[in-house]
Order: sequence, then structure tokens, then C-alpha cells
Amino acid sequence: MLVAEGSAVKAGTAIFCDKYKPEILFASPVSGTLQQVVRGERRKIQEVVIVPDGLNESEQHAVPDLRAASREEVVKLMLSAGAWPFLVQRPYGVIANPQATPKAIFISGFDTAPLAADADYLVNGEGAPFQKGIDALKKLTSGSVHLSLCADYPANNTFERAKGVEIHRIRGKHPAGNVGVQIHHIDPICKGDVVWTIAPQHVVALGRLFTDGTYDVAKVVALVGPEVKKPRYYRMVAGASLSGLAELVNDRGERKRVISGNVLTGANVGINGYLGFYSNEVTVIPEGDRYEPLGWLMPRFKKLSMSRTYFSWLMPSKQYALNTNLNGGRRAFVANGQYERVLPMDILPVYLIKAALAGNVERMEQLGIYEVVEEDLALCEFVCASKVEVQQILRKGIDLMMTEVG
Repeated sequence: MLVAEGSAVKAGTAIFCDKYKPEILFASPVSGTLQQVVRGERRKIQEVVIVPDGLNESEQHAVPDLRAASREEVVKLMLSAGAWPFLVQRPYGVIANPQATPKAIFISGFDTAPLAADADYLVNGEGAPFQKGIDALKKLTSGSVHLSLCADYPANNTFERAKGVEIHRIRGKHPAGNVGVQIHHIDPICKGDVVWTIAPQHVVALGRLFTDGTYDVAKVVALVGPEVKKPRYYRMVAGASLSGLAELVNDRGERKRVISGNVLTGANVGINGYLGFYSNEVTVIPEGDRYEPLGWLMPRFKKLSMSRTYFSWLMPSKQYALNTNLNGGRRAFVANGQYERVLPMDILPVYLIKAALAGNVERMEQLGIYEVVEEDLALCEFVCASKVEVQQILRKGIDLMMTEVG
């Protein structure tokens, strides 16, 4: 922590830093008073609660001329302003290392996750700051800045008129919108390679920083899910409390799960939780806490099945209001080929997960762990007949790789 409880802060004030890379700062999204620091085991920081004052005052940073600025000047401003966490590094899916130079930077201009926000709408009318953000990103890489767009419909002007980027048009179902899948098919990651990724709205925030010198993480967020009365978009600030959305959720007497992010990879934060830094979607679904007699023995026309266990497979276009039920218990791996059906990458996911379970570093390298993070294998977990916690196992494998390989 860099700021004590009770201190006044502005938007962009550095409030804590990375323990191992102190130059990476995390800034307050609003001006106000730092009310509380919530700590967990071994004094790990879990939450920093800031009460806004409504004035929206911001720290002012000196902005270099991007046309003449060096890479070091761009990095320095991003670090001091708290904007460096916008950049996520592949492999491993962690905050980028400022000392590294990526071979490319990737931006996914569309999202195919369930009920995902429309990226075209999220950045609509933000052409100038988006372009400024692209200009800043070009200073950080020795290679290209890649922008992937959906080939099924024309993109908006913010994306189409972007200069200095390589545009790729991609078609397909989820996970086609995942940046990891796009990297795999455009510029695969080998051992020793470093690629950075950034979300479109963070490109806009980066552009604002290099335009007026302020840290502005306001963004458009989609409130969606079967338990939402009227799904719609809201403008919120990263880290905002979600308690104000309670009146927009159905009151049917059922327990609900409020997720910051999508249903496949988001975090269960509860109605009194907060919007995640990387989330542009809040999903509300029913809790699966009801016992179902006879389980899979019933015809289940209203149940989704990827393995044709239920007769619902006869209605491929049917929509479902899913809950959190596992619909089964955990068991050993079933080799039914379902993982491979939902992972459009040249990777053997079952063997990769088994290597992660065994802690076999060399085998994980051979099976492509450098190319994937949790979101890339989220569908494998969703369709798994054995209810294997694929994402959790993968993250443990990635943590081991970071410790053993670096």
C-alpha cells in the first residue's frame, strides 16, 4: 500500500504497487477518501474501498508528443499514471513486464462469449482516443499491432478507420473472439516469445491519457442474464459497486449469482460486490441449488446437452436460461472428444490438463501451455462430462511454469 486509510485521493493517484515490480502502480479510479483496506491471509490485499466525493478530480500528468516520444517516455507515463495494468502478457496471462519488448500486440475487436457486450457499441464515437491509444501502443512493440474484427458484419468507424494496425477478419462461434485463439492462428507463441494483449476500451483509456494527461477508466458495461429485468448498457467506472443494480434484478424469491464478467470466466462477486478491472459485462443467473429427482434419467427437453444425453439436442436453436448446477458429480476423465470439439487450436487439451495435474513442466511446454490461459479452455470445462475444474488446474500449471521457467 502507498496510501493510508483515511487519506484523500484523486482519480489517478497511485494507491498500491506490485510487490515484485514496484514500478507497476495501481491507481484510484475516482477522487474521494480511501475508507478501508481489506486484507486476507498473510496480509494479502484483497480490496481497497474508496468512497467517491463526486468531484471527479484527477491527477494531471505531463504528456509527451507521441510523434517524437521514445519508447521509454511512453512506458514511463503509463507506469506513473497507473495505466500499465491495461497490458496483459502472453504467455501466462499476467500483467506485462515493462522491461520486455513484445513481438506483437493484439486487440480483439469482438467478443463471442455468452451474452457478451458488443465491442462496436462499447467504443462507438471514441475514434480519436482509440487512434491515440494505437499510436502509443506502436511505440511499445518491435512488431505489429493486430486488430481482429468479426467478419459477419461491418465494424464501426472507430475500428474501420484505425491506422497503424493490421486488421484481421475472423468468423466463427465462441471462442473465436478470444484473443488467445486469434494469436494462435495469426502469430503463434513459441518458447521465449512475448505477446501483449489489451482490450478495446483500455485502448480508449490509454488514448485519453496521452491526450489530456488524466487517468480515466470510465467504460460502458452490459448488464445481462436471465435474472435481469431489462438487459441494457451502463456507463460505469472500473471497480464500481454493483449494489445499485439490485433493483434491476428479478425478485422471484430465488437465489441469484452476480458475476463480474461472463458466465464462463467471470468472478462470483455477489450483489454487494464490485466491477472487475477487466470486465465489461455483469451477468446475473439463478443459483443451481435445487435438487432434481432422477437427474439424467428424465427426457429433459428444457436442458442443454452437448453430448446428446437429453432430447433437447433435437432443437439446436433453442435458447436456455442456465443456472449454476453441475448436473452431475466429479469423476475421472471421460475420453469422449468433447474438449477438442470446442477448442479451435492445435493443442491436445486433455493431455495438457493431465500434465498440469502431474506438475510435468517439460510435458506442459510440449503441449502448448504458453499459448493458453483460462478463458481459452473455459468451454472445455463447460462441456466436461467429468466436471473437471479445467481452468483452476490450468492456472496451477501456469503458476508452476512461472516458478520453474520464468
